[in-house]
Amino acid sequence: MPDYMFLLESRLSPEQRAAMMRVQELSAALGFNVYLTGGTVRDLITGASLRDLDFTVEGNPSRIARELEKGGAKVLREDERYRHIEVLFAGDCEGSISAARDDYYVRPGTRPEIRWSTIMEDLRRRDFSLNAIAISLNPASRGLLLDPTNGLSDIERAEVRALSIHSFTNQPVRLLRLLRFAARMGFKVEQRTQEWFDLAIERNLHHSIEPEDAGSELQAVAREERPTVVLKAWEDAKLLEVVNPVLAKKHPDHDAINRLTKVREDLFTAGFRPRLSTPMLLALLGRLKDRERSGVLSKAGFRAAEAESILRFEEKALATQKDLVGKKMQAPVEAYRFLERLPLEQMAYLLAESNHSGALSKIRAYLHKWRPIRGGLTQVGNELGALGMARGAKFDQIVEQVFALQLTGRGKTPEEREKILRKLSGIKEQAKKKEKEKKSAKSHAAAISAAAGQKHAAEKAETKHEASAKAARARPAARAAAAKAHPRHVGAAKKKHHR
Repeated sequence: MPDYMFLLESRLSPEQRAAMMRVQELSAALGFNVYLTGGTVRDLITGASLRDLDFTVEGNPSRIARELEKGGAKVLREDERYRHIEVLFAGDCEGSISAARDDYYVRPGTRPEIRWSTIMEDLRRRDFSLNAIAISLNPASRGLLLDPTNGLSDIERAEVRALSIHSFTNQPVRLLRLLRFAARMGFKVEQRTQEWFDLAIERNLHHSIEPEDAGSELQAVAREERPTVVLKAWEDAKLLEVVNPVLAKKHPDHDAINRLTKVREDLFTAGFRPRLSTPMLLALLGRLKDRERSGVLSKAGFRAAEAESILRFEEKALATQKDLVGKKMQAPVEAYRFLERLPLEQMAYLLAESNHSGALSKIRAYLHKWRPIRGGLTQVGNELGALGMARGAKFDQIVEQVFALQLTGRGKTPEEREKILRKLSGIKEQAKKKEKEKKSAKSHAAAISAAAGQKHAAEKAETKHEASAKAARARPAARAAAAKAHPRHVGAAKKKHHR
């Protein structure tokens, strides 16, 4: 049986690990049972990248969220009806905390009545078996896999299976979700689930999808690693028109989506964890006019302020580009500082859409040259310290000056950096020689003292050896003299021996 906690912790980033430990601690302090659920467990089992942490608690998650906020986390969204909270944990790690619940439908397709429940009931009411798996984070059962609907077997068979014949009737948005998961993971739809899907389409249940639910799916596609695969699945099933008829008619801008997808992969390679929802949404809506974009976002359930921010994103990115190639950014160090503060979404958008060679060259230099140089400043600090300069404000200032010079191509070798450091710090070469001579004199004196000690020890040992040898030579003569002085003793001893 796999060690799921070891597998999980080995796959988590340090920030995700810290977030998980904090949620565990708070849940234990509040007396709540807590579990990792949904996409986190599914992606762990399938080997996909763990983008978000999804927690389910047997209790009120808002109490945990309030404590998390005290430690620097941010609540992005909170659904009080479903007790579902989206959180940006400290360390820029995304996730959610939800209450375990059971949904009870009075009539198919209506909003369910909610009953707070145990984790097992919560898992059984979910959409697909591959999303109905949990890992316990509780002290007495930490690492225990909970799989009441046999989702692990479906994952091994590479199938997406709905949990109920009423799955699509109760929540028609699951028609979109089914195709999204199958396309994302390259899974086939389980035979009976496919029959239920076809029946739901025949009964026009897709036209009952709530606009806000469709909007949530559109946002989910914007976060996918391969959005075009999902969009094509929707288009082939004639379901994109459910998301928005205008978008279905003009089609998403797949070229723009693919460019941005490639940029996201490059940013991952450079060590970033980019969240590119806004530029990806703009790419999805790339062929629409501003008025049409606004209509799509409004129908999808975006609040006015959110929609305005998305629609103005391109304008802000172009203003950023203008600043980046301005006179104030001629020095590489100034461009570095500007890009260090720039939101990653804007940087990604410019990489995907800008044709300005000056802006693109600076962004690429920042990602692939300047940031690695910045990471090497520890060595520069060590070299400055080795010259004899104490750490402090002046020390830090010199290190920053060296960094600025390195961005221009100077100070690549240790010898060149030493010259620069001496010039900036005022430490002369002679001072270094005197220090070396002083150390050499101390070492020489210590060596002489050690040699003298060794010589004295050797002489003492030699004297002791000579005394021992002399005593050994004297013993036979002493015995002979004793025998001569007392012959009877010797004769008696001989007689005794012969007897």
